[in-house]
Amino acid sequence: MKRKLKKILIGTISVPSVAILALIVAVQIRWDRSFEAPLPAIEARTDSATIARGRYLVYGPAHCAYCHTTQDKWAALDAGEEIPLTGGFAFELPFGSVYTRNLTPDAETGIGQRTDAELARILRHGVRADGKVVMPFMPFQNMSDEDLTAVISYLRAQEPVQNEVPEHDFNLLGKALLAFVIQPAGPTGTPPATSPAEEPTIERGRYIAHSVANCTGCHTNRSLLDGSALGPEFAGGMEMPDESDPTKVFVTPNLTPDPKTGHITSWSEDQFVARFRAGNIRPGTHMPWAAFARMSDADLRAVYRYLRSLPPVENETGPMVQDK
Repeated sequence: MKRKLKKILIGTISVPSVAILALIVAVQIRWDRSFEAPLPAIEARTDSATIARGRYLVYGPAHCAYCHTTQDKWAALDAGEEIPLTGGFAFELPFGSVYTRNLTPDAETGIGQRTDAELARILRHGVRADGKVVMPFMPFQNMSDEDLTAVISYLRAQEPVQNEVPEHDFNLLGKALLAFVIQPAGPTGTPPATSPAEEPTIERGRYIAHSVANCTGCHTNRSLLDGSALGPEFAGGMEMPDESDPTKVFVTPNLTPDPKTGHITSWSEDQFVARFRAGNIRPGTHMPWAAFARMSDADLRAVYRYLRSLPPVENETGPMVQDK
């Protein structure tokens, strides 16, 4: 009887152990899998108007510069300087460390060896030149061909800067997410050939808020593991660490026009524009205020009008700075 009981116990323990071991092996095999995605027919241009348009997007509404530079350079960006996009910023996340890439045209450490189509595929389909998935931090899948061309044209026009960036460092959770959860996020439908005219229209505001500035990405409560929405769009509630105080978190406010809980419901259009022109007044915030302060009046007013057109969602998010 004792011998039989011992066999049962060994079997009970060994079955889940084998299952866990099999899962770990599967994760190690699959986590760096490759994906197929089309190469968009995008070619960089050298005319000054296209490059200027790309510069506006990179340092303004698309706020590429705040991710593709390190934090010690943010003060210079806040002051209006155009810092080289040499990458190296580390996102310290529950599943590992993710480092932003060097976007200067350096042939060894930057984008110098990448084709225009390969760069466009990264932005539109989330697939790198080697077929690996890009972490879903860049919401540019539905950026117009026109603006995508402008961004890549500007990146090509920069001075090359040699800066070797570490490879991403994923823990077991991160590798499991890459193995079974995270997949390339392509466009929804066919991206437009041209963007809406730079005028204060709801259509333009919708395009900026969703496809360029990623307002919906932060002002929608999301899972930090896979980016999936946990609440209504633009209703706020997403928690982010306070960069100036580790005991605090930032909670994104509700941007819908709900009369009770909407953060900007009482703001006039002029007040909205003035707030963005004021830049960063809250230390530790993740909001790229200085980048958005470079946006044109037409684009800021377009975003305001789009936000006011949203269906109101009652969602009390509380103070923007809260205890952990």
